[in-house]
Amino acid sequence: MGPEELAAAVRERLATLAAADFPERLWAADPTLWKADDDAHQKIVANALGWLSVFEGVRDEVRGLTELVDELRAEGYRSAVLLGMGGSSLAPEVMHAILGTRPGYLDLHVLDSTDPAAVAAVEAAVDLESTLFVVASKSGGTTETACFHAYFYERLVELDGEHAGLHFVAITDEGSSLEQEALDEGFRAVFLNPGDIGGRYSALSFFGMVPAALIGVDLERLLDGVRAMAMLCGPDVPADENPALRLGAMMGEAALRGRDKLTLVFEAPLAPLGAWVEQLVAESTGKEGTGILPVDLEALGVPAVYGDDRLFVAARLTGGADAGVAGALDALREAGQPVCAHEMGDVRDLGGELLRWEIAVAVAGHVLGIDAFDQPNVQESKDITKALLAAYAETGELPAEPPAEDGRRIVYPVGDEDLPAALRELFAQAAAGDYVAVQAYVAPGQAVWEQLQAVRLRLRDGLHVATTLGYGPRYLHSTGQLHKGGPNKGLFLQLLGHDPGDVEIPGQPYSFGVLKRAQARGDLTALRAHGCRALRVCLGDDVPAGLARLAELVAAV
Repeated sequence: MGPEELAAAVRERLATLAAADFPERLWAADPTLWKADDDAHQKIVANALGWLSVFEGVRDEVRGLTELVDELRAEGYRSAVLLGMGGSSLAPEVMHAILGTRPGYLDLHVLDSTDPAAVAAVEAAVDLESTLFVVASKSGGTTETACFHAYFYERLVELDGEHAGLHFVAITDEGSSLEQEALDEGFRAVFLNPGDIGGRYSALSFFGMVPAALIGVDLERLLDGVRAMAMLCGPDVPADENPALRLGAMMGEAALRGRDKLTLVFEAPLAPLGAWVEQLVAESTGKEGTGILPVDLEALGVPAVYGDDRLFVAARLTGGADAGVAGALDALREAGQPVCAHEMGDVRDLGGELLRWEIAVAVAGHVLGIDAFDQPNVQESKDITKALLAAYAETGELPAEPPAEDGRRIVYPVGDEDLPAALRELFAQAAAGDYVAVQAYVAPGQAVWEQLQAVRLRLRDGLHVATTLGYGPRYLHSTGQLHKGGPNKGLFLQLLGHDPGDVEIPGQPYSFGVLKRAQARGDLTALRAHGCRALRVCLGDDVPAGLARLAELVAAV
């Protein structure tokens, strides 16, 4: 299917959406737009559409947020650390990366990795006594966030005694366990988010706006951009002129026709937006054996390395085109690949862009015939991890790693003589329409990322399949749902670094290193239970050296 056929399908879909009054029903928060004949799904959807109007309610809180930030600055606070996962952390990280910190405001650090080195790195990067910790969890029971909270609260008690709670604020739903903990520990503030908003749709709620205020974002200007986009996508706008409807219809129709690899080409300074879009798309659409795989930060290649399963979506600032990217996109168009390009006038319009994608993904879910607001497979890895940690609490060690059902090994040290054959066997199974997911349980860092990217691109160019790259356990809260609930097209290469310098978790019988290993084990077990093609490579204590060796092996096979 080429671009002209896709364009015709999109036009037809937009006409169908208009005939069904989709825009009017969307803004009226009509849950029957998704799974209309399923009562259980209707209850989920009905309690998940608060994102459509939350930005108007947040506007009423701008003055209070501004006063809080002014109070913190006057008291000498210089940094903020966001403790969260997935939807609770991605939007603030994107805002900080794109908009930056206004002079005199709090510089933001995001901790969403259970790797002990990552925890230690955040602690080393800030002065604890002049740092505010933002504990963000919708349910209040997110394991990683609870562990981060316990660790840094104990550190602040050691430094500031009974005043430790003043270094913390919480963002959560009303009635959550975190709300009560925050009150008991004397948090400076507790922000109760509306309960009818899922984590991945929470960017324009307190989960996004509180960190944005801390770094000095002009919230009024940001929300003006959201309102402007809402008007462009409003119920009175013709469907073929509605930017969110067009994008959602294109994503959905492309996926129905086999172009289910949504390749994001976001030019600087918008490149960080891809991580947030990745979670929104993957967790919303990857279920019931269908889904759209978002491909973020995969450097553009020549047309020959791509199959016919791609849809390229490009975004840039007006007047900020990169000649190299533009040339690569032109080459892809000439080769018959569909390319959808969008321009954003100003980085301060970022809020509107978030809303556009939220609506578009909801539309894509409707086109695919799925509930865009549930995440039925996310809990599987969590349950296995919980069982492993319970076993560790009893015995002091994780249970032995079982082999695959056919008796084959699925775990190899990077220096194992059998690893080249195992990699060759895994990659030999790659077929047209498949993808390779590299899942790295290592401490995030620029040098490590470049090594991982080199392995990823070698796989793409050698196998001619889409590739994704994510840090664990972060990816569990973004693409993890699609890996297990979407089409069985993935080949999973899990990478696990050892932890020579572990960090204990207050109140728990396990450390961050044990938690990380249990999470990696839990997800690998869940993938294999779904019949997915997966193996793990243990990189050892020296992760850069382990990755260098892995790169050699991948190049060889």
